[in-house]
Formats: sequence, structure tokens, C-alpha cells
Amino acid sequence: MTDFSQGIAYINGEYVAIGEARIPLLDWGFLHSDATYDVAHVWRGKFFRVDDYLDRFHVSMEKLRMSIPYSRDQVRSIMFELARRSGLRDAYVEIICTRGIPAPGSRDPRSCENRFLAFAIPFVWIANDEMRARGLNLLISRQQRIPPESVDSKIKSYHWLDMVMALFEAYDHGADTAVLVDAEGNLVEGPGFNVFARAGDTVITPARGVLEGVTRECMLELLQRENLQVKLEPLTAATAKTADEVFLTSTAGGVMPVTRISDHQVGDGRPGYLSAKLNDGYWAMHDDPELNIEVDY
Repeated sequence: MTDFSQGIAYINGEYVAIGEARIPLLDWGFLHSDATYDVAHVWRGKFFRVDDYLDRFHVSMEKLRMSIPYSRDQVRSIMFELARRSGLRDAYVEIICTRGIPAPGSRDPRSCENRFLAFAIPFVWIANDEMRARGLNLLISRQQRIPPESVDSKIKSYHWLDMVMALFEAYDHGADTAVLVDAEGNLVEGPGFNVFARAGDTVITPARGVLEGVTRECMLELLQRENLQVKLEPLTAATAKTADEVFLTSTAGGVMPVTRISDHQVGDGRPGYLSAKLNDGYWAMHDDPELNIEVDY
């Protein structure tokens, strides 16, 4: 029996070990980064808010004028089967649609047959235990995020070269990660995460030019329970640097406090009370039967 504990993929209608999964060289998903994807997660043997991720995946495909020969329920079933066959209790489960290969000699995207594939791997963290405990050192990158006028930021895509360059910039400056900016220098988003800042009783998170993350949405729901004013508006570098606390949110880690921004100490230099409370609330959501569905291993 094949051991899928290090990862499993669904490709060309078959389940294979992750190391055996391949896509054709000429697929525009590879050649042009012409693809959309989404990443749900399994935590302690249960899928968390899986339908929210599926909803976003199908909206993204529609916006990109893509279609696959699988219904929403069939994609959902494949995701659960990947988790079941892998045996992973904590896992990343990614679903992907690529543009596919055009007709020979053609550059017409209408001639492509869109391709669906998916995989499950052990859960991935943006920040390790030590980093989350001390708080992250975040660099405000000079790199400008692709503007939504060019590529709809609500579509989850592999357009990451700007983010990769920002990561190199962060590492060059001894930071843990980076947040990218818009044309006016406002903080937008980072590699796989949204950003929040609290100043007194006001919490700000960017609303324009960002992927509206499912974990971000969890935070907005949790913040409704707090006696705080939540603003979805531009987040300036000055506001972030002088905030009482700053934190990042992602499927790959929940809530991650930031204690330094571009050589400026955030608050008292320790993770803030709100990020800790929200992190506890986020992981408590993983015990809510209305938000979680067990995998039948």
C-alpha cells in the first residue's frame, strides 16, 4: 500500500504520491502563471470552513473564465478523499485550476482545456513556534503589490514574483517577512497573509488590493465581539509603526503578532493582548461543529 503521509495528489483522475505528480511543460498554468487555486486545511482530523474556500475557488474560476469537468460537490469529495488517503490529521489541501494547453500553434486561451488538480501535504506554518511566541520582525517592503486594476486581488493566484522579491528584501535586512505596499506607500498584504493594526480602541486592516482571506474574515467576525472600532481602510506605514499592536493573519498560522516593523518597536515590544485573544478565538473556532467537518479516515 502506498504511503501518502508526506503528501498525495489528484491529477488526471488518479491519486498519486506527491513526488510523482506532474503537469505538462506547455500548460499555461506553468508558462504564464495562468491559474487559480485555494488552500483549505484539516486540523485535528477536521476540515475547517471548507465551503468558504470552495466558494472562493469557484468565484475565481468564473472571473478567469475557467471551467472544470467536476461539480462543486465532486471537488469537495476529492478534497476529503485526499485527506483520508493521506492519513494526515493536520494538513494543507490545495485545489488548482490551470488554463491548460492551447491548440497547436495557437495563443488563443479559448482553445485551452482547463485542468483541475489537487493535493494534500502536512500542515505548513508561515512562522514557527519561536517566532510566534516572540513576535515577528516585519519589513515594509519597497516592492509594490500588483494593483487590483491589473489583476483582481480577490482572485487567489500564483502571481507572486513581487512577493518573492519582497521576501528577499526582508531577509537582506534581517527581517522574518515583508508586507508589500500600494502606489501611495500604504501597507497592503504579504506573502500569504493579511495585516491588522490596533491603535487604542481602533483596529485597521486594508480593504483595497488584498485577497480577502478566510482567516481575515474570521478575525472580522471575532472583532465584532470586542468593544473596538474596526475600519477597513488604507493602513499607512506611520500608523503601523506607531500602533499599539500589529498582527498578521493566514491559514498558515492563524494570528501572528508583529513586534518590530522596519526597525521600529511595536508597542512595548511584546505580542499584544488582542492578537493573543484573537488567536485563541480562532483556534477555538476549530471546535465549532458548524464550522468543521470530520474526515472519515
